[in-house]
Amino acid sequence: MEAVVIDAGSKLLKAGFAVPDQAPSMIIPTQMKQMPEDGSLADILQSEDTVDPVVRGFIRDWDAMEDLLHHTLYTGLGWEIGNEGQILFTDPLSTPKAVREQLVQLMFETFNISGFYASEQAVLSLYAVGRISGCTVDIGHGKIDIAPVIEGAVQHIASRRFEIGGIDLTKLLAQELGKSNPLVKFNTSDVEKIKELYSCCAEDDVAYKKTQQSCHEEQHTLPDGQVITIGRERYTVGEALFQPSILGLEAHGIVEQLVRSISTVSSENHRQLLENTVLCGGTVSMTGFEDRFQKEASLCSSAIRPSLVKAPEYMPENLTAYSAWVGGAILAKVVFPQNQHMTKADYDETGPSIVHRKCF
Repeated sequence: MEAVVIDAGSKLLKAGFAVPDQAPSMIIPTQMKQMPEDGSLADILQSEDTVDPVVRGFIRDWDAMEDLLHHTLYTGLGWEIGNEGQILFTDPLSTPKAVREQLVQLMFETFNISGFYASEQAVLSLYAVGRISGCTVDIGHGKIDIAPVIEGAVQHIASRRFEIGGIDLTKLLAQELGKSNPLVKFNTSDVEKIKELYSCCAEDDVAYKKTQQSCHEEQHTLPDGQVITIGRERYTVGEALFQPSILGLEAHGIVEQLVRSISTVSSENHRQLLENTVLCGGTVSMTGFEDRFQKEASLCSSAIRPSLVKAPEYMPENLTAYSAWVGGAILAKVVFPQNQHMTKADYDETGPSIVHRKCF
């Protein structure tokens, strides 16, 4: 049986058997409905209370995570109780040691898996485009991670993590839409859909300023039948990544953050890192984002300009949305056959702390 690869993000969980040049077979919301303790099935189905197992990239609700993984492995992927296989987990940047240990404990003690491995998302996203060195800019639902990687090892001292992400851009869009459509009450899921359909990046900050003065407007019908107008708001979402002051943050834009991150690594590696920049996360597929990123790169303070690595043609479309999962599928084909993973015997002998020695 092939190993299972799991990439659990704040918004979506990607899972599937390790087939490297295919998309994950399961892409499901991470957020779950809160189960009323003594409720009937009807109560559960009607409940609007939700729980987020993963917040800003890290597992926060372990009971909910256990339920989500049980559904994924046994219902979604068809595992049989008593015949569990091997799992490779993708690991977010700066994951606390205690979280890693608790995950390993859950895997071996609750799910009785036969083997476990974890690898950092930045490394895996580079594997997905055929690199072992480079820099990833990962814009997730709940965080932005910038991670230089040299020879398959994340340079943690130079890495940067920001507690903003797609959810904050959604909130920004909701505020902007509220200004131009003051009689409409927006819910988060509607704004998420609007963001995915309409958001785009202006060519540069001059072009952005022009969109704020005059911009083509479109009509959009909400699920409840209300019609709203969408115009300049669509550009504000993307611009916030290059001008964080729009979000009320005193920070440099994302390209300058990348350059500053690399500047703390030994100068002999600057070219290798900047010229192998990989964009990851659903947000980077926004219309015009790559073009704007490259335009900003041509203007940045660095003598060496960041340049983006394109995914190989044989890789699935929309690779940026699940590149860590694809890299995990590639790595699983190496670590499990070569017995580089943690086994149940390893776990029983040493306990959860072995994950730090065996996997990173």
